[in-house]
Amino acid sequence: MMKKRLTVALAVAAVPLAGCMPVASSGGEGGAHKDTLVFAQNVDPRNLDPQNAVQTSADRINRNIYDRLFTRDESMKIVPQLVTDYQQVDDETWTFRLREDVTFQDGSPLTAKDVVFTIHRLKDPALLEARWFEQIADATAVGDHEVRITTKGAMPTLLAVLAKSGADIVPSAYIEKNGIEEFVKAPFGSGPYKFVEWKRDDRVTLERNGAYWGGAPKWKRVEVRTIPENSTRVSELLTGGVDIATEIPVIDWKRVDSGRTAMALGETTRVMLLVLRLDDQYATKDPRVREAIDLAIDKKAIVDTLFGGKATPVRTRAPKTVFGGDPSLYNTAAYDPERAKDLVKQAVADGRSVKLHYSASRGTYPMDAELAEMVTAMLKKAGFNVELEILEGGAFGDIYSKYTNKDVYQVAFADGLMDSSYALQGFSTVLGKPRMGYSNPRVDELLAQANRTMDEAARRTAYSEVQKIIADTDRPMVSLYTQPAAFGVSKDVAFTPRADDGFVFDDVTLAK
Repeated sequence: MMKKRLTVALAVAAVPLAGCMPVASSGGEGGAHKDTLVFAQNVDPRNLDPQNAVQTSADRINRNIYDRLFTRDESMKIVPQLVTDYQQVDDETWTFRLREDVTFQDGSPLTAKDVVFTIHRLKDPALLEARWFEQIADATAVGDHEVRITTKGAMPTLLAVLAKSGADIVPSAYIEKNGIEEFVKAPFGSGPYKFVEWKRDDRVTLERNGAYWGGAPKWKRVEVRTIPENSTRVSELLTGGVDIATEIPVIDWKRVDSGRTAMALGETTRVMLLVLRLDDQYATKDPRVREAIDLAIDKKAIVDTLFGGKATPVRTRAPKTVFGGDPSLYNTAAYDPERAKDLVKQAVADGRSVKLHYSASRGTYPMDAELAEMVTAMLKKAGFNVELEILEGGAFGDIYSKYTNKDVYQVAFADGLMDSSYALQGFSTVLGKPRMGYSNPRVDELLAQANRTMDEAARRTAYSEVQKIIADTDRPMVSLYTQPAAFGVSKDVAFTPRADDGFVFDDVTLAK
């Protein structure tokens, strides 16, 4: 049915990522003017291809090199970035008018052709970001600065999708001429910061884009350092080697929150969970085994021990901070160790394997190795035979992206869309190949319905039912807790964590 024509004027409201230039810092060595921001994270990006990363460590860099049609402000409200106004013509047709004063960092103009190229590229199912854009049917240029997007049915998440990672607008002419492989060696967009160099497993260096359409970026230079070892990252912060450091271990919070540094804690959408394989060759194919894993884990003990009570136990991948998150599955657990033992005994009596291969990381997330050790002990207490594998850096991410992980894979996922469709789409049957062996026709039906209606109440109802199926019946994943943002910050700068786990360099200011 044709919807009422909707026009929203946004020309005045277009929000860039840049702001005012910083004043001289009263801190630092000799009180010198501070024009370089040094940010330390714990994982090196796998690549800097904005449409093929799906990694927070890469997105923190990419979102400052590129612009998107829309972005999110500090309150997580969707606001325009490259768009001046748009119209929803009907359920499946949208038009977007682009700014005319935007250039890429090589000096070439950003036009509708580049937007169309980016969206068409995202239709390649081989790209890691592609599944969030698959409901977009087509994009066409209407002149140099207008784009028409059509969708497969009503798409209530379109603006959110256009504001998330992967929607970074790339230069079509350069990539068509030189290829994506050459482009990602020295990527460039239209954003406030320009790529300078990437020393693998060391640092990515960016510099100010002096021609940025949104005004002069705050920092002359930004260094994003990769420091996997927690103690080294904390030491660099405390001694002034970095201005902001991610993933500060709980044991260091008190030490960091004193002297010339402080802790910046915040709520995130990131949920730590266990991905379970449902393919025939794995012990976790047995629903009793999956239920036993869930019931054997004392989430409150984990949260209290590892995070001093600052994390929240959950039974859903969609936390309450995102649209459609079911609050009844928040701050709760299904801990029942005696029933877990009974279920394991039943599986053994039927000749089923209860040997679990458990893969986890060290240094990718706060207390990740320690968590794996705690969970392993709980699973063994329930009667499981657990083979724990702790992996470092890229090797950990590779086994998931290549589908080579085994029974249990411990990982934390954030919701870049701030909408349950992002968190829950991984449970749908994609392109006829169930992810990790999981497929449920009712879940497919509910997610399809929710993704193709503009009725927010109907969407919430569908997402709630999916979450309950996942938590109480199928258990293809066992959600553990929402992970708090835990940044260490030099008192020379001011910084507040974002709920979307992103990092906008110009959100960081010199302390007054």
